[in-house]
Amino acid sequence: MTYQISVCYRKPDAAAAFEEYYRSTHIPLTEKVPGLSGFTWGLCRSLDGSEPEFFAVAQLQFATEAELQQALASPEMRAAGKDVRNFATGGATMFVQDLETVRAG
Repeated sequence: MTYQISVCYRKPDAAAAFEEYYRSTHIPLTEKVPGLSGFTWGLCRSLDGSEPEFFAVAQLQFATEAELQQALASPEMRAAGKDVRNFATGGATMFVQDLETVRAG
C-alpha cells in the first residue's frame, strides 16, 4: 500500500505568481521532506470546460505508514506547510490517503 498526502489548492489571486513561487520555492522545500518517495502536482481543468473547484493538486507519496508519520512530524514538513500561506492565496485543503492500487501501468 502507498500512503499519500494530497493538497488541493483553490484559485489564487494571481495564477502566474502562484506557479512561479510553487516551482521555484515550494517544490524545493517539499523535496526535503524525509521519506518522500513520490511527488507530483498539476493544474486542474474540468471535463466540461467550467471552472474547476481546485486550481492545482499536489500528491506526496510515502512507501510506508511509518515514513508518512515520520514526514508529518518532521521540521521539513512543518516548513513546507508554513510556506503554503506564502502563495496559496485562495486557500488549500490537505488530507491523507491510504492508496490501494487497482490497476498499474
